[in-house]
Amino acid sequence: MDNYPAPARTIVADLSAKAAADPARAVAYQGAPGANSHLAALGYAPDCVPLPCFAFEDAIDAVRNGLAARAIIPIENSLHGRVADMHFLLPESGLAIVDEYFLRIRHCLMAPDNSPVQSAISHPQALGQCRHYLRERGIQPVAYADTAGAAALVAERKTPGEGAIAPYLAAELYGLRLIAENIEDSDDNMTRFLVLAREPKMPIANVGPVMTTFLFEVKNVPAALYKAMGGFATNGVNMTKLESYQRGASFAATEFFCDIEGMPGDPAVDRALAELEFHTKWVRVLGSYRQARPRT
Repeated sequence: MDNYPAPARTIVADLSAKAAADPARAVAYQGAPGANSHLAALGYAPDCVPLPCFAFEDAIDAVRNGLAARAIIPIENSLHGRVADMHFLLPESGLAIVDEYFLRIRHCLMAPDNSPVQSAISHPQALGQCRHYLRERGIQPVAYADTAGAAALVAERKTPGEGAIAPYLAAELYGLRLIAENIEDSDDNMTRFLVLAREPKMPIANVGPVMTTFLFEVKNVPAALYKAMGGFATNGVNMTKLESYQRGASFAATEFFCDIEGMPGDPAVDRALAELEFHTKWVRVLGSYRQARPRT
């Protein structure tokens, strides 16, 4: 908790106490109170108890240790691609993906008083997404580890001319004045979140479109990926995501993170996964869940 600026610590302590009293309603997220992940938790489950955690690992551990029933974790952003480390943390977590949620990212400029803002503190991605707004007004960007944490820091220091770029909720929580809203340079900034739980929750069959997320490692032979993917094409299974990444330092074992439409139990999906298993070293299904937004 000491990693947060002082104004955030009281809120973290209060939310942590409420989560401890009702872990079944708790949804863990990474970031200071007021972060986009905090908004995602409230948007996904309005009656939840949001549980702020300093690191992604802490949010995952909160679910594993029974401090929260679920965690909501960003997996990819429409402008910046996948979230670093999540492809490693998800399989190591032992948790199952049970849902997804999409959050439209909106940035706000906030400050402790009415002084003209000369510098703005925020996460480097948020600063980059508002660079035209900042340049046009001569505001100096200052990098910080967290958007909501930056807002808490500005509230703590109360330095005239110093502002923060963060979600509107951060201004409410830390008593900051909203200088401007929706200052992002692009209006198509969307983050996809995955909801994790200790046990998988299979969607009801034939009730709306379903996604399945899984990992696999190809054999180190020519055309390995081509052969592994063939079963999805021949069985008419739509693949919406395929990302490669390397584990370890050998650069010889390529692993893939994959999303498909459908779920185990669907005959076409079962045939495609069986063929995938034949052509790969291993396959691990992370979860099947209802689509929050249609892919086709």
